[in-house]
Amino acid sequence: MSNSLLTKNALARSLKELMGHLPLNKITVKHLVDDCGVNRQTFYYHFQDIFDLLGWIYRTEAVESIAQYRSYSTWTDGFYRIFCYIESNKAFCCNTLDSLGRTHLDAYLYEVTHDLVMGVINELAEGMNVGPADKQFIANFYTLAFTGLVIQWMQQGMKEQPKQIIGKLSVLIEGNFLKALHEYEKELS
Repeated sequence: MSNSLLTKNALARSLKELMGHLPLNKITVKHLVDDCGVNRQTFYYHFQDIFDLLGWIYRTEAVESIAQYRSYSTWTDGFYRIFCYIESNKAFCCNTLDSLGRTHLDAYLYEVTHDLVMGVINELAEGMNVGPADKQFIANFYTLAFTGLVIQWMQQGMKEQPKQIIGKLSVLIEGNFLKALHEYEKELS
């Protein structure tokens, strides 16, 4: 692992630890560099500000963990991994949700969910005459629905078990991706 990546990971670890007991808006670059034993210049060499670091954490830690679940037969596993990431990083994610950094959490959830849903839609649309804009519309709809569910779950204290939520979601979604694709295909014919 490169020195740059080691430094970024150390700063990320520090931010996550500090967010376990401090609101994000109370954490300063000085807190982070003191905790890591690096200087301010090192921090600013890698990140513009704390929000840039926050976004980097979401992009690097979780996005690659669901890449293998972008098919119709595995999408529920991909959604489950998103819930697991949030549960195992509860203080970090909930602190982000309640801060000015919320846009980074929203962007993370949207990115990983959209990537997963788009993989399913592309798989199901194989051989169909469905335009990219229609595929994008379907993916956007389901992505926004799922991210809304996750945010609500977090705001309500993460009480419901992720497997139960995914089970309910599966009932709503099973067959509907394909039905929507067929409807859009009819419009093109």
